Amino acid sequence: MAINLQKGQKIELGLTKMTIGLGWDPNESHAGGTFDLDASAIMIDSDRKLVGDEYFVFYNNLNSPDGALQHTGDDPDGKSSDGDDDEAIVIDLEKVDPRVEEILFVVTIEDFERKKQNFGMVRNSYIRVVDNNNQQEIAKYELDEDFSIETGVEFGRLYIRNGSWKFEASGIGYRADLGFFLEKYYKGQIIK
Repeated sequence: MAINLQKGQKIELGLTKMTIGLGWDPNESHAGGTFDLDASAIMIDSDRKLVGDEYFVFYNNLNSPDGALQHTGDDPDGKSSDGDDDEAIVIDLEKVDPRVEEILFVVTIEDFERKKQNFGMVRNSYIRVVDNNNQQEIAKYELDEDFSIETGVEFGRLYIRNGSWKFEASGIGYRADLGFFLEKYYKGQIIK
């Protein structure tokens, strides 16, 4: 039976092959048009910095170089999932580069300024952990806060402690785009 997580709750996973599924329903009545939400994974080292550019997994970099993460692709309008995960990241923790101590999962709204969109206009947002061995949902965190100005949300994170991988439901909102998260965790200088 799946665990319904609360914000800040942490669980030990006890598995190595999983899928992190992220889902949402856009508010159809919003005048800004379609919602393009993007799920990303940021692989972070012990200094809480991105291990390297190629360890930022998103719609333009679908695979991590260690073979541990595979993004299933962009859902540009949230309509192609038919009630299932809108975007997902398939994970094999046995392949994770040893420098990686945390994998952060964020969702941002593409072109939010022009479309005047925020997470307050998105319904039924969630992150879930699925066991790839039997396709069973292990845990789910439903974002139930009203993020009326936020345009980027840290949904959850995988992290290793004492050799064991754990998952935490984060639910931290930001008024930010994908570039904000890249800059926050980047080691060097951003080339724009």
